[in-house]
Amino acid sequence: MSEYPSLTRALAEGLVNVLWFVESCEDEQMDPDDAVRVLEDAAHLLSGLSAGQRDELLDLLDGMAAEETDPERREFLEDFPEGFGLVDEPA
Repeated sequence: MSEYPSLTRALAEGLVNVLWFVESCEDEQMDPDDAVRVLEDAAHLLSGLSAGQRDELLDLLDGMAAEETDPERREFLEDFPEGFGLVDEPA
């Protein structure tokens, strides 16, 4: 039995894990230009989600943040919607 209640949750967890890794890499671990490219590509992909898909992902991210015990990762999850263009940045 999978630990994830849905394929969408599993894919969201995988995406967050990859982006968390890229975001937290030191320059010696990953070329900074490559890291920026990965993060920008993810933001571009997420910008193409429909309103319903975006809402579903936002709900998943909210739940993931609420369950997260690592403060730094929780902050990453909480900032994810703004950082990846899922919501408008506050004025």
